[in-house]
Amino acid sequence: MTRFSTPADVAAPIVVESEKGLTLVGSGAVGIGDLSEALYLAPDLVAADGGAAVALGEGHTPLAVIGDMDSLHPRVKARLPEDVLRPVEEQDSTDFDKVLARVRAPFALGVGFLGGRVDHQMAGLNALARLRHMPCLLLGQEDVIFAAPPELAIRLAPGTRVSLFPFAEVEGTDAGLHWPIAGLRMSPAGLHGTSNRMAEGAEMLRLKMSAPGLLVILPRHALRPALTALQAAPLWPVPAPAR
Repeated sequence: MTRFSTPADVAAPIVVESEKGLTLVGSGAVGIGDLSEALYLAPDLVAADGGAAVALGEGHTPLAVIGDMDSLHPRVKARLPEDVLRPVEEQDSTDFDKVLARVRAPFALGVGFLGGRVDHQMAGLNALARLRHMPCLLLGQEDVIFAAPPELAIRLAPGTRVSLFPFAEVEGTDAGLHWPIAGLRMSPAGLHGTSNRMAEGAEMLRLKMSAPGLLVILPRHALRPALTALQAAPLWPVPAPAR
């Protein structure tokens, strides 16, 4: 059980560092072809705890399995090289948090973190909203979700669904949205921006945010333009570890 969630950027030993891009696999719902598509774009694979069973089931051995190992079945564990297992015993963060704190890459794609139990999905989105040190996109059956960087420019067709959901109090400006967000203060228990869309005639969405914590939710077919945009976008400063 996770008592509370700590920031993903807390000081932790780096287990996997990739120059190409990381695919992160969890134990939640993984659509047909999702893992293969992610690995095509991000060929280095890391599993979060029970996500190792998903990876092995599709014929892939991860570079590392990170987590508290409470969801890793003994039969799955026995199929993995011993040096792949990287247990983290603390219970103050989720397995997704544990993975994010211990990997570095130009970007990461996550599968198996959406769908299934709502509390698991919420915990994953919470971790995503707090992520600072690299772009990460979560793939679902219908959506691709990522945390908005300070500035973002992404090419999208007119009418494309653009949902904005805050996990912190944030403000921002945009160009390209049907319903502009300038002057709005969004917060988790207050105003949000779900079911917005690209304006008629607009082909480029530009966002400029005041603070981290906003999640951008796009249709699944927007994965590649979203990945291209995030790789070109600046990152939020990483806060200094608490002493």
